[in-house]
Amino acid sequence: MERRIQITQHLSLGGLWFAGWLFTIGYLKLDFLMGLLGLIVWPYFLGAHFAAG
Repeated sequence: MERRIQITQHLSLGGLWFAGWLFTIGYLKLDFLMGLLGLIVWPYFLGAHFAAG
C-alpha cells in the first residue's frame, strides 16, 4: 500500500503577513531594532487576540 503525501503551500498568506509587517514598520517609522522586535512580538499578539475571540 502506497502512502500519498500532500504538500500545501501558503505563500500568499506569508507574503501578505510580510507586507503587513513592512507596512507597520513604515507607518510607525520604527528603526531596525524595533522592527525586528515587532517581527517577533506581533505574531504573538495577533495569535492571542484571535484565539481569545
